[in-house]
Amino acid sequence: MGQTAEVPVPDGAEHVVARLRRHGRILVLPSLLLIAVAGATAYAVPWLDDGWPRLAAIVAGALLVVLGSLLPYLAWLSSRTTVTTRRVIVRRGLFVRVRRELWHRSGYDVQVARSWLQRMSGSGDVRLETGHEVAVVIRDVPKPLQVQAALHELMADAHALGGPAVGPAARPAAFASTDAVTWGGR
Repeated sequence: MGQTAEVPVPDGAEHVVARLRRHGRILVLPSLLLIAVAGATAYAVPWLDDGWPRLAAIVAGALLVVLGSLLPYLAWLSSRTTVTTRRVIVRRGLFVRVRRELWHRSGYDVQVARSWLQRMSGSGDVRLETGHEVAVVIRDVPKPLQVQAALHELMADAHALGGPAVGPAARPAAFASTDAVTWGGR
């Protein structure tokens, strides 16, 4: 779990509470594929005849690495959810970028769903439903119950005060242990 530096926030300004990514567990298979392809290519190339068989093995290995390891890693990096004192911002997409925002004042239902594998690794899916549009699902986020508690607290603050409290003192108790929480990378 990394931390980001605290930036002074003027009154009424929006403050970043947490940045979330999918659990890093989804990168295990691409990493294993990278290791296997590198080893198999390095082993096979010296045994092949000079010329096109060696070139074909190197190109096939490079193609497997790009499609099976590099693209999943870039897809993981390109999706991020940012929770601020005013809203939840979800950014997704490698080639086509999609950005959705949910304001805490508008209110939404927060649900957590966890499979057995997610429970073992301490992650889960957080579903935000407004009732008006398609639900926003933050998939496979680490510590989903803590995220749910923080979102409930931010919504309660937004409704009780007529707007969100801002600054470090307004940080939800669920995120009180760090200045700005970053789970699953930056």
